[in-house]
Amino acid sequence: MKLKYAFLGLFLATIVFIAGCSHIGNNVTKTDIKLTTQQQEQGVQVTEDGTKYLIHPSKIQGGGPGKGGIGVDRGISALAEKNIKFVSVQEADKWIEDNELVLALVYKNEKRVYPLQILVWHEIANDVVAGDPLLITYCPLCGSGIAYERKIEVDGEKITTRFGTSGKLYNSNLVMYDEETDTYWQQIDGKAIVGELTGQELKEISIDTISWRDWKAAHPDSRVLSQNTRMNRNYGKDPYGSYYEDSFLIFPVENQDSRIHPKTQIVGIEVNGKYKAYIRDGINKGEKIQDNIAGVNIEVEKLGDGRIIITNKDTGKEIVKEEDMWFAWYAFHSETELYQK
Repeated sequence: MKLKYAFLGLFLATIVFIAGCSHIGNNVTKTDIKLTTQQQEQGVQVTEDGTKYLIHPSKIQGGGPGKGGIGVDRGISALAEKNIKFVSVQEADKWIEDNELVLALVYKNEKRVYPLQILVWHEIANDVVAGDPLLITYCPLCGSGIAYERKIEVDGEKITTRFGTSGKLYNSNLVMYDEETDTYWQQIDGKAIVGELTGQELKEISIDTISWRDWKAAHPDSRVLSQNTRMNRNYGKDPYGSYYEDSFLIFPVENQDSRIHPKTQIVGIEVNGKYKAYIRDGINKGEKIQDNIAGVNIEVEKLGDGRIIITNKDTGKEIVKEEDMWFAWYAFHSETELYQK
């Protein structure tokens, strides 16, 4: 089903603005909290009730649904492993239209597809790919499809955890929580922003937002996330309607820029503390853009299947990108450069 329907009025009518953010209840005080050396270096602070933070809880807004629930109605949760099944490209082609967008992942020789018509309702899929626990995320408000390893560090030990939707937003972006410590994590950049693990950062995995038409033609051997999630959902209908084209934002952001349309899809990277964004549709298939960021030579290439690969030419290693709407990338990286031909 096509992912752009005129249900925006219904969606907006259900949005509830909830000021502030009440995090995990704890009865300790600010003086009881010990910050690690790393947290001190990162500027982590502590509230009067003893909660660690990079983003003050008062800046985190409610997005309508409560913890674990997203979308128009409550109770729609992130996908756990038990909810995740895969079907063939041929089977999925019966219910995905050619012009629909999907998240496409190539990881350790496995090819997986996560249709946005499913993720728009769940935002998070806790998957296992090639034996590794991965976190597939999508924030409809920011157009951001980003993947991470599901590994966090607790008491000096790396452990695997699941992530869920907190029902909160910062800069209009999805705020996640981990089931192990209940720490809040920002989807864009994958940083822990409120709670015990504040200051940690998830390891990002390369993933692309691509049209189904392009992907299925190039990779007919892929496995596609099934609509059979054990959740009663009318996949294929998108509650965000014309939001993806309109310039207005439902939720406020701290930084804005008008050089290009705010909903323009960009790919953004960080090199040696410097940020740069490239307009996705401004890169032609087969084109190779040579650029330099912070003294590092890079190459930006769009492959025939629609994926964008960014390579550090000095080391030969891939630079993992993020794909967001321009307004969302700029909200978090106001010092970013914007590549324009």
